[in-house]
Amino acid sequence: MKNTKLLIAGVFLTVALPFGAILLSSQAQLGELGRASVGEGEPLFPSRVPGLAVQGRDVYISVGCIACHTQQVRPAGQGSDIARGYGARPSVARDYVLQPQVLLGDRRLGPDLANYGARAKDLSSVHVSIKHKGEFAFLYSGDAERANALAAYLLSLRQDYSSPEAKLKK
Repeated sequence: MKNTKLLIAGVFLTVALPFGAILLSSQAQLGELGRASVGEGEPLFPSRVPGLAVQGRDVYISVGCIACHTQQVRPAGQGSDIARGYGARPSVARDYVLQPQVLLGDRRLGPDLANYGARAKDLSSVHVSIKHKGEFAFLYSGDAERANALAAYLLSLRQDYSSPEAKLKK
C-alpha cells in the first residue's frame, strides 16, 4: 500500500470539492439577500418581528406546532396552497431572511401558517383557534403569558407583500 496517502487524498477531494462548490454557490446566490422594497420609496419587506412574537416563536417550537404545520406557500403546480387561501403568492427565500432558524416544517397535517397573520380576523380569533385545539388548552392555565406570545407570533406570520422575486397577485 504505497499509495495509501494518495488514495485518501483523492477520496477527500472527491467529497470536499463538490461540497465546497455547493456551499459557495448557495452563498453567492443567497448570501447578500436582505430586506427589499418593491419600488422606490416603498417600505422594506419582510418587516421586523415585534418582541412578543419573538418569544412566541420559542413557544411555537417548544409545544411542537412545527410538527403539524408548515410555513411555506408552495407555487402553483406544486400544491394547491394559493387556491386554498394559504397565501396570495408563493413563498420565496427573501421571506425568511430575518429568521435565525427557518421553520418550514416537514409535514402539513394542519393548515400552512406562512400567511396566517393576514388570514386571521383579529387577536381574539387567534386565541380561540389555539384554545379550542384540545392539546394546547394548557397554555391558558395560569397567566396565559405563553398563549399571548404564541398568538403574537402567529399574527406576525405575514407574506402579504410583494417582493422582487414574487409579486403579490391581487
